[in-house]
Amino acid sequence: METRIGEVIRQQRVAANITLASLGQGCGISSAMLSRIENGMASASLDSLERICSALGIGMANLFQEVDQKTGEAQLLKTDEQMEVVRVGTQYGYRYALLSYNRGPRKTFEPFLVEMNKQSEAWPRFSHPGTEFIFMLEGKLEYRFGDKIYLLEPGDTLTFAGNVVHGPERMLADYVKFIAVIVYDE
Repeated sequence: METRIGEVIRQQRVAANITLASLGQGCGISSAMLSRIENGMASASLDSLERICSALGIGMANLFQEVDQKTGEAQLLKTDEQMEVVRVGTQYGYRYALLSYNRGPRKTFEPFLVEMNKQSEAWPRFSHPGTEFIFMLEGKLEYRFGDKIYLLEPGDTLTFAGNVVHGPERMLADYVKFIAVIVYDE
């Protein structure tokens, strides 16, 4: 954390064309100590950070927002790393590939690649917490949401509350493929 905070302070100082000495005078911290903070070799107290931010003309919120942006993570899953999972539809011939694994203490979302073919003979109904988003990739499918039926074709999207009973109603092609993303409420 100290390293990321130091990087942001240095970037802000350089962008404002301020020397270490000038910043030190403006916030009452020695140039040597500021250098150690910028290099992640020393921790700054909240009071010190507040004085540094004030001398740089930025708010503490801006500092921590920049720090957060530096900690973002990305997850790449190659095709052969996507885990096939068993869900209710699996027993009816659906294939589910989980496109992202959430490693945190609770799931915030689940993205699936869903594939169906004519052997998918039954049409189960689903109900779950959160919001679901479907993006059609291949084929044509009638999809039930509550008492309404929607025709989904490649490129179409459907977004709905997951707690309302929903699911495929009828396949209008031999093969159907779509992405379904479930976003869980906080």
